[in-house]
Parts: sequence; C-alpha cells; structure tokens
Amino acid sequence: MANVLSKGSLFPEELTNQLFNLVRGKSSLARLSGAEPIPFNGERVFTFNFDKEADLVAENGAKSNGGATITPVTITPVKIEYGMRVSDEFKYAAEAIQLQYLTAFAEGFAAKAARALDIMAFHGVNPRSKNSASVLSGNNFDALVDQTIDYDATAPQDNVTAAIDLIQSNEHDVTGMAMSPAFKSALAQVKKGSTSNEALFPELGWGNDASVINGLPVDTNSTVSFNSSADKAIIGNFADYFKWGFARQIPIEVIEYGNPDNDADAGDLKGHNQIYLRGEAYLGWGILVPDAFAIVKTGVSG
Repeated sequence: MANVLSKGSLFPEELTNQLFNLVRGKSSLARLSGAEPIPFNGERVFTFNFDKEADLVAENGAKSNGGATITPVTITPVKIEYGMRVSDEFKYAAEAIQLQYLTAFAEGFAAKAARALDIMAFHGVNPRSKNSASVLSGNNFDALVDQTIDYDATAPQDNVTAAIDLIQSNEHDVTGMAMSPAFKSALAQVKKGSTSNEALFPELGWGNDASVINGLPVDTNSTVSFNSSADKAIIGNFADYFKWGFARQIPIEVIEYGNPDNDADAGDLKGHNQIYLRGEAYLGWGILVPDAFAIVKTGVSG
C-alpha cells in the first residue's frame, strides 16, 4: 500500500468497488437503473422495435414478415475529474494513514461523480461551470425526451398519472421516477380528500426518504432541478432503456509541484507544504428509447 498513490497509479480494487457502490447510493439514475462496465473506447447498443404482433401460423400456412426498426445508440465515456490539496505529510505517513487519505478522497470523489452523472445525463451541462457542454448535447434527457407534462404544484399526483399514460401509450413499462425536492414536497402536501387533513402519501413525511410510492420506485435528488432547470420529475423505463457505467480504470495522480488547480490565492504546492490529489473517472451512458420517458416541468403550456 505504500506506493498506492505513486504518480499515475490507480485506485486499489477494493476502493474502486466502494466508489461504484457510493455512486449507486447518491445518483438517482444509478439507483433506478443498472450499471455495466463501459469499454474505454465506448460501445454501440442496438434497440429493436418490432413493428407488428406475433403471427399465428396454421399447419402448412404461409409465414409473413413482421419487420423491425433497429436503432443504434453509441455510448461514449466522458472524463470527469476532481482534485484537492492535502498536507504533504501524506508522503511520509504510514500505510494506514495513507489509506485513510485515499478512503476519504474516494468517498468525496464518489459523491461528486454521482452528482455529475445525473447533472450531465439529465441536463447536458458541465457540473462545475453549469454551462451547456457540446459533447453532451445529443445525450441528455432534456434534449432527447419530447414528452412533457406541465407541472401543477396543486396536483402533482395527476402529473405523474399523465406522464405514465404518455409512456404506456407507447407500449413501454414505467419502472421509476426521479424527482426534485420541490416535487416531493408538493406530493407530501396532497391530502386524501378536500375535507381531509390526512396525507395521501404519508411515506413522504418529514425526514422520510421514500424509495417507493404507490408501487413505483422513486428517488429524490436536487440534480433533477439543477441550475434552475424547469424539470420537476423524470419518469420512465430506467431499468431497460437507460444504460450507464464506468470505464473500469480510475487513475489518481499525486502532484507535488506547481499550481495544478490554477488557484492564485493558494499558491505553489511546494511553498505551502502541500500535495495535490487528482482523480479521474470515465462515465458513459445512453438513453436508448427516449419515448419511454416523460418529464414533468414548468412552462410547458406557456
């Protein structure tokens, strides 16, 4: 372990697995869908839309063409990075102390990677700058999903029903919903009737982090409405039609000199007895069937 963080080395296997698990715990998309390793150079996923129903063929009967539309989706990993300054005592510390540094860094990096996955895949923006990223322009829900419902804060449950109706009219299943804190709050305030003070969804009471509402898997995350997005909830078949994953290698670099974070106030590393830890990960995702999703958002009818 003494050389774990030598320049250009990789996260140890146990911390790589820990990072994956932490991302799954903090990303709505990761919670609602499955993850698979993504090749570093990307991959193509093919979806088949069978145009007709199955054909009953009588004995000696003629068979007819069913037909299918094949749509390829390219999943290309993009690189995210995060770095931080730490005391240079790390270089001289015992293995146990080095592992503590690395574990803490892995936990923080996982949280940022989880948010980055959601923010980039939901909205197509660079999480840090909050600006649109051209590399993500054709690979995010806001750009690809045309089915939208105008948000009604007084009847959010009706918004969910309308979104599900849209998706199911395209003959797709609904497997999950990612919702903003504001949407969760609106659902929590819905009463069972006009004269009742009893909550329709008591599982959304104070402090509760509901994972299922009315049988539908859900996750609440501020990434849904990140950067003042109009999105309030994204509903659809995440289990089958959203694919994401890490390229397996996650390098971490130890930088001992210079000003790698371009922070004029922090100054030179060597002059302040510091080193810089920089982690990088390669995330890839694909929205395979956009009409298997719908977005509840403000301003649709306007």
